[in-house]
Amino acid sequence: MGRREQQLLAINDRLAGISEDERLLAEELSFHRSLADDAARDAAVYDDPIERENAAMTAGDVRRAERRLGKLADKRQKLETKRARLLEKLV
Repeated sequence: MGRREQQLLAINDRLAGISEDERLLAEELSFHRSLADDAARDAAVYDDPIERENAAMTAGDVRRAERRLGKLADKRQKLETKRARLLEKLV
């Protein structure tokens, strides 16, 4: 097996890992969104400073998870581009 083929296999393995990370993070994001919705609702209903702080913290968790998901998508896109270039060289 040549160097390019080995690189392709390594890229495919990394892409599989990223896909799994994206799947897990999407599930985690769904959980955080649910918590954030509940916290925002509680803050609106009870108008309590602690509830508002909790709502702000859970909203921050959602934003962080969304950023991490975006970074994973960027990594995946770069690897897919690299894989496409390697495939062109093989043909």
